[in-house]
Amino acid sequence: MRIATWNVNGLRSRLEFVLHWLAARQPDVVGLQELKLTDEQFPYDELAAAGYRAAVHGQKAWNGVAILSREPGEVTRRGLPGQEELGSRLVTARFGELSFTTVYCPNGKSVGHEDYPRKLGWYDGLAAHWAATEAPARLAVLCGDFNVCPADLDSHHAPGAAADRIFHTAAERARFGRLLEGGLVDLYRDRYPETRMYSWWDYRGGAFHRNLGLRIDFVLATPALAARVRDVVIARQYRKKKDGFTASDHAPVYADLD
Repeated sequence: MRIATWNVNGLRSRLEFVLHWLAARQPDVVGLQELKLTDEQFPYDELAAAGYRAAVHGQKAWNGVAILSREPGEVTRRGLPGQEELGSRLVTARFGELSFTTVYCPNGKSVGHEDYPRKLGWYDGLAAHWAATEAPARLAVLCGDFNVCPADLDSHHAPGAAADRIFHTAAERARFGRLLEGGLVDLYRDRYPETRMYSWWDYRGGAFHRNLGLRIDFVLATPALAARVRDVVIARQYRKKKDGFTASDHAPVYADLD
């Protein structure tokens, strides 16, 4: 089984690229983030033709998340309770014993911006929601764009150099850490504890070619699922322009499970 996450940075602009990737990599369940379109605008027919069903929690021009799957699932949650004003950022569906959630966590903009404490509050809401509803599940996935670098190894900045910058603060890292303390495993870091690999690169300043990136996209899973992992891949090649299609600023991340 292959599970995946990808912030597509606008699905209308990226649809052909996503279809290319789906055909090439054949994932079974995929969390998409930053759709930037409403449920009504979602390309259900094109994805169905590619063999995928979709559970969507969209929003006009901003945010928006979806789960693509080969097999039908049951949507159990759209939106994070108590955090609706921050937009469409969470959707959960069940596939047999597997509960699959994808999230697009708030960016926060900067430490001095009013969105920064709102980001921390959103994370608090996510931890509480997960503990109350999903933590008891034996087989559960929480994946998406978390907009945080959990450790210095996850950032191109020198150790400690970005401690006061967004994505790197102690408060953000502590919120992410609560999810791991609650029983989730960061599948990539569990598999590759010392590897420096990124999932996001700014479009500006040649950041991708200079490999000035951040690892902010994760597939987290319960221990029972983590024990079944064969490999975890950050598909850096899909951050590149391919066959005339313009890439997102994020690479897809996928995990292969027995």
